[in-house]
Amino acid sequence: MSQSRYPSNWKPIATAVKNSSDWRCSRCDRPCLRPDEKPVGLSLSQRRVYNLQVHHYNFDPEDNRPENLAPLCSSCQSNSQFAMG
Repeated sequence: MSQSRYPSNWKPIATAVKNSSDWRCSRCDRPCLRPDEKPVGLSLSQRRVYNLQVHHYNFDPEDNRPENLAPLCSSCQSNSQFAMG
């Protein structure tokens, strides 16, 4: 997906969504790593599991209404093609 479809202020929007969930996945409730957290003993692939992303329910990165955004861990985001509920 083209990054050009995201607004120039996407980073603060995404950070606000993540902060509002206390950095937890809205689907599975997994606690995720904050940008300043560097856990010792986790490989890069293990850290990626705890990466929080912001999902657009309607798959439109130009639609950044709060009700269209959900914080999801990497695992849930990769399965986001399935209906969210």
